[in-house]
Amino acid sequence: MERRKFITSSIGAGIATGAAITFGGIDNLMAGNAELPYDIVAVRGGEPDVMFDKGIEALGGMSQFVKPGQKVVIKPNIGWDRVPERGADTNPILVKRVVEQCLKAGAKEVFVFDHTCHEWTKCYKNSGIEAAVTAAGGKMVPGDSEKYYKQVNVVGGVKLKDMKVHELLLSSDVFINVPILKHHSSSKISISMKNMMGCVWDRGFWHKNDLHQCMADFLHFKKPTLNVVDAYYVLKQNGPMGVSLDDVVNMKSLIISKDIVAADAAATKFFGKDPAEINHIKLAYEAGMGEMDLTKLNIKRINL
Repeated sequence: MERRKFITSSIGAGIATGAAITFGGIDNLMAGNAELPYDIVAVRGGEPDVMFDKGIEALGGMSQFVKPGQKVVIKPNIGWDRVPERGADTNPILVKRVVEQCLKAGAKEVFVFDHTCHEWTKCYKNSGIEAAVTAAGGKMVPGDSEKYYKQVNVVGGVKLKDMKVHELLLSSDVFINVPILKHHSSSKISISMKNMMGCVWDRGFWHKNDLHQCMADFLHFKKPTLNVVDAYYVLKQNGPMGVSLDDVVNMKSLIISKDIVAADAAATKFFGKDPAEINHIKLAYEAGMGEMDLTKLNIKRINL
């Protein structure tokens, strides 16, 4: 789809660029209650770090999720050897601020990793995430070797009965999921649940054994403490890694939620889609992993 056609059709669904962004089709659902607790916080119109600061503040601050002395693991999408403006990986400015906020809340250690698709050292470097995490005081950890993964059972999984997950998921107290919102050729949309694929060793098993079901099944094993959806540079087509800058729309938006299903349901609206159209969201909802009906949620909107 041509860029102009995408933007024109997206405005009809409530999506545009720059100041015209209206949080997709969820604008009319976002009045919410005036007080905490919010199920979702959606922020637009600022830089990634500023939006996160405002969003996490609305949820009561990072101290609601990270306690002094705890070990934190942050899982961005670092799967591709791309610069941030290409919209394939999580924005490094956002990742840096999440690390900083965790340390400010008293975290003992903050680790960041991904099981990348492209060569991992290039992904870590060229995405800008390695430098950002190091500058913030966090620690980058490899995910390129099977030795870092431990076998676990997935009790309740339909297709995914067991798997090898990165050891950090087993040894950390807090698990923060920081995906980027983008188009994906296999799963339609890549958001919070799709980002869990970078936590496992055998990524190919998911693709060969009902990708959507495996994405939902993973949540039987572990759900993130917090989900922070990066919708600053949004890859609207040719995902998951894109072809050129013409694939990217600058939405300058962010969604934060404890509920991984709710986070993905809200982010799906940026693409003008109903969450029920995305099979892994529907499957996770039906399995009781979260809420996809946004009308039932207390949603806080922040315009910067």
